[in-house]
Amino acid sequence: MGKVDLRTFVFLDSLQPQLTGYLCTIARGYLPITRDAAMIIEVAPGIAINRITDVAVKKTGVRPGIQFVERAYGTLEYHHADQAEAQEAGRQVLAHLEMRESDRLKPVVMTSEIITNLHDYQAMLINRVRFGSMFIAGQTLYILEVHPAGYAAFAANEAEKTSPITLVDVQFSGAFGRLYLSGSEAEIEEAAKAVHKALAGIDGRENKAGGGPA
Repeated sequence: MGKVDLRTFVFLDSLQPQLTGYLCTIARGYLPITRDAAMIIEVAPGIAINRITDVAVKKTGVRPGIQFVERAYGTLEYHHADQAEAQEAGRQVLAHLEMRESDRLKPVVMTSEIITNLHDYQAMLINRVRFGSMFIAGQTLYILEVHPAGYAAFAANEAEKTSPITLVDVQFSGAFGRLYLSGSEAEIEEAAKAVHKALAGIDGRENKAGGGPA
């Protein structure tokens, strides 16, 4: 196996209801249920995620829900009812890669924007392409863009833990991750603060946020 760049490696201790529903909408593998523990792993090159999935499912009882394989990046989401089992699968993956958790990239927030009282026409555009809940005109929109992409799912989960927002969409594969939330202005401000605090608490190697492997 050639050199693998560990971009995202993040543990979700308890999947929240909206993110769980979202994952079930887009997943082609085994579907999670609310409060499952999950892990998001993202690597470059993308093809390397196949071997990582193999290690996780053969060494432990975790269930893979999502595997994105692109030329540049590959992403795996797996889950289990037992947090210890999900964490053990992560340890097995790191052992296979001969890496530590700190070898992951630190997340870098590229965009964090709040748009209040969103117009009907813009709400229509968002609703055309979203996989989560409908956006209702007049609500406040929060947009997060993060590098690397996998941390967008973690951000979505942390936002939902903290504030009664609505999950509109979350894209956690590719060069950058994006998160779209809706709610009242106060709810969105609370969620945004939680997202920034949670992402800032993730250690790792320096991230120059250039869009490619560091």
